[in-house]
Amino acid sequence: MVLILLLLPLLLLTTITSTPTSSPSQNLSYPHFQHLNVKQTIAETKRKLKPFHTTKQPQENQKSNTDAESEKTESGSGKRKLKLLHRDEIHIFNISRDHRSRFNARMKRDAKRVAAVVRRIAGGVGYKTEEFGSDVVSGMEQGSGEYFVRIGVGSPPKNQYVVIDSGSDIIWVQCQPCTQCYRQSDPVFNPGDSSSYSGVSCGSTVCSRVENAGCHEGRCHYEVSYGDGSYTKGTLALETVTFGRTVIRNVAIGCGHRNQGMFVGAAGLLGLGGGPMSFVGQLGSQTGGAFSYCLVSRGIESSGSLEFGRESVPVGASWVSLIHNPRAPSFYYVGLSGLGVGGVRVPISEDVFRLNELGEGGVVMDTGTAVTRLPTAAYDAFRDAFIGQTTNLPRSSDVSIFDTCYDLYGFVSVRVPTISFYFLGGPILTLPARNFLIPVNDVGTFCFAFAPSPSGLSIIGNIQQEGIEISVDGVNGFVGFGPNIC
Repeated sequence: MVLILLLLPLLLLTTITSTPTSSPSQNLSYPHFQHLNVKQTIAETKRKLKPFHTTKQPQENQKSNTDAESEKTESGSGKRKLKLLHRDEIHIFNISRDHRSRFNARMKRDAKRVAAVVRRIAGGVGYKTEEFGSDVVSGMEQGSGEYFVRIGVGSPPKNQYVVIDSGSDIIWVQCQPCTQCYRQSDPVFNPGDSSSYSGVSCGSTVCSRVENAGCHEGRCHYEVSYGDGSYTKGTLALETVTFGRTVIRNVAIGCGHRNQGMFVGAAGLLGLGGGPMSFVGQLGSQTGGAFSYCLVSRGIESSGSLEFGRESVPVGASWVSLIHNPRAPSFYYVGLSGLGVGGVRVPISEDVFRLNELGEGGVVMDTGTAVTRLPTAAYDAFRDAFIGQTTNLPRSSDVSIFDTCYDLYGFVSVRVPTISFYFLGGPILTLPARNFLIPVNDVGTFCFAFAPSPSGLSIIGNIQQEGIEISVDGVNGFVGFGPNIC
């Protein structure tokens, strides 16, 4: 008996009530085919980008404490929730409004991201500077930040765009004085203007949590390097972070005075990884180690969301166990056992997706990667099964990293087989059609949005996660899907 979760573009067909400690199973039928609205999807690629408007953040006074602390600015109304937007929805991050150009740029960023993730997990360094540092993989590499939030830093808070990254364990922003800074959309943060800024001493517990931290004039220094030669270096500090009506005090952040790379407008990064220095890790008991996010679908006239705390975890989600990889503790691994096309499980050995005792292979869920990557043998069988059930659709030539594309010019909608992820323990996640057949231009070319992995590692990318409510319960070791759609 299996637990089946249905997630279709406009309707959640099935609601399963389960918790991380109790996952009842039941038999449910689900459609083996669905319709993709071609005309509407193409129209969405041509819509105008809008600026990201935010409300003014409240001013807060400094409060002395050694641990990150949050409080509500209005009685009973504090909520740890952020608006989340894809970079294609934010006009200041897009020079071109042509969909083909944005798509090509995204695929270039994605290839670099995947290569960096693989190097990170394999233990490759990629880039070293001076005598201290920690290798961290980031969605910022080569401007590859995909999803952005707006936070207030300091007291009074200064609004900054930052990239969210589920594979990083650090929070940092560029800071004055800027010995070396790249161009960003907001003014560079000046700690001298903040009453809550406090440098971390070298002997503090916080400093000891930073891998290979350095010390300069009694202050803790950090350095993060990326696989492409980009880096951020500066002072580790305790600072106030504000969003919505919530103020988080004494958050350890990197105040970067020397930064290099093609970071494309963002001020820094909000790490959401599994380590103690990530934003989730620092909030600790305040959030119960839990957060939820909705990556809004492309072209939808609304924003996604990022919410912290146990109250953000929905009742009725379908839960899958997280798998810990000591070799890459920042990343969220899940147990994938197989893939389905049109309700039929593709004959692929579960061993292809298994994390071995050396920390190799496995399946990572990553917000920074766009396109899901699968080991070549699994991808080939999966793709061939999809092609076998779409022989009625006219084929198109390969585009970018995609080898399975269709010419849907002139179609209003098309009937396509369902695509499903089979997880260990029973849950089956069936994707909306727009999460696996995507437009690569504005004239009707659509491609099967999966690609072979350059290694044995599988990565579930953000295109496949779009529109699905995803919760991470790091303390209990589960990730949940649904029951709502975004």
